[in-house]
Order: sequence, then structure tokens, then C-alpha cells
Amino acid sequence: TKARRGARRGEARRGAHTWTRDPYLLYLLYLLVLSPSFTMAAVLERQSEASGAQALAQEQAQQGMEDLELAGPIPIQQLQSKGVSAGDIKKLIEGGVHTVESLAHKSKKELCEIKGISDNKVEKLQAIAWSIVPMGFTTATVIAENQAEKIMIHTGCKDLDAILEGGLETGSITEIYGEYRCGKTQFCHTLCVTCQLPLEQGGGEGKALYIDTEGTFRPQRLQQIAERFNLNPNDVLDNVAYARAHNTDHQAQLLVLLFPATSQDSSRCFRHGSSAAWRERVI
Repeated sequence: TKARRGARRGEARRGAHTWTRDPYLLYLLYLLVLSPSFTMAAVLERQSEASGAQALAQEQAQQGMEDLELAGPIPIQQLQSKGVSAGDIKKLIEGGVHTVESLAHKSKKELCEIKGISDNKVEKLQAIAWSIVPMGFTTATVIAENQAEKIMIHTGCKDLDAILEGGLETGSITEIYGEYRCGKTQFCHTLCVTCQLPLEQGGGEGKALYIDTEGTFRPQRLQQIAERFNLNPNDVLDNVAYARAHNTDHQAQLLVLLFPATSQDSSRCFRHGSSAAWRERVI
């Protein structure tokens, strides 16, 4: 019995010795034991790199959204970075929704009337818009700070600025009305220039869009007003985009085309004329 046990031990030792010397068996050991560990480490490393890249992309997208919010209304096309398909964005634009703010502020009923947009899709789209546009409560302190940061456009008349408590407020609509030849057109021409002034001089460092419904726009008058404020007349003219609206339908089309231009620049819009009440509207 002892001899048999000794023989078995000898065979085991010889087998182990032979096994460790066999290159094919060592390679098999590497594939079965060592290689999976290295492969798993590589997979984990790749997953970590992918997660980091995804987090960086999300951070950049969020920063881009914040920059857009500071610049003004957010174009609806920016929702593609939030996972909204190009087809849905096209349907929203065709339905008259051109900004993320418009999507957030419209009622569910209005959005459901857009062709190709279902109830469930409306809920998903608005959930995305509400994550970008503030829709809840905030403190009065925040509101006061936001109002303090609003830019006031100098009207060119100190007494009128005093009445308006600093001039025309940006980000809002101001309606000016009066009888024929009371100065409405002169007022809009002046604003086309003063909105280009530096902030410290009561301007907005912006550009102007002038929609003329009566054919009374005069670039020569802009040049005269520019000289009054020590601005280069040619530069002032280059910063004013003009369009003549020939009817109400044409005017509506111009307003739809207006947004892509204003989303790229700090622009102000001045619409001249209304056949019913001789009105001017300044945005």
C-alpha cells in the first residue's frame, strides 16, 4: 500500500512538472484564468471613459442651454440635444411653436391641435421644456434681481425717460399711439439708433428690426440722429434691418421670419403703423 501511494505521488509530481513545462497548457491557463481578468479590466476602463465622455457632453449641452437663456428666447431646434427628434421639431415649427418658451407656456389643448403631436407626446415635450424654462415658484428677491438687470433703452428725450422711469424696458412690448403727425415715426427712428448705444449711455448695444406698414421709413433720418449721438452713420444703417409689410398676411409672415434673426443677435424690433389707430409697437 505504501509503495502504491508513493508511486501515485511520484506520478502526480511528474505530471505537474510536465504540465507546467507544456507551452500549450500554459497558454490554455492564460486564456482561462489570466486573460479574462485583463479583458474585464479593459472593459471597465472603456465603460469609465464612455461615462466620462457622456457626462462631459451633458455638461456642455447644459452650459449651452444656460448661454442661450442669457442670450434670449431659446430656439426650439435646441431640443434636439435633449433627445427630441427632428421630425417632432418640424411639426412644432409648422404649428407655430418656434421657441422652447412657447412650448412651455402653451396649454396642452393648443399643442394637441398641432398635426402629428399626440397627447402623450405633448406631455413628454412639455416635461423637457419645463426642465429648461422656469415654471414654478421663486422668491421675490430673485424677481427683484432679475428686474434690476433689465436693460432700459434711452428714448432720446430726458423728460420722456423720466416719465417711463428710465426709458423703454427690454424684454417687453411697448405700444405707442396718437394722432397723425404727433411724432410716432420720429420716435421709432430714434430708438433704432439709441438701442445701438453702449449700456453706460442708455443703449442696449444691439441692433434694430424695423417693419414698416406705411412706407414712412427714412434712412437719411437715421443718419442725422446717429450724428447727434456721435455714432458712425454707416454703422448705424448696417445695424438696422428693414422690411416693408404690404398687408396683414405679409406682416404675419415677417414676424414668423423675425425670430431666427433675433435669436442670433441682441435685437430690438420696431413696427411702424396701423391703418386703424396709427399705432407703433416697440419690443
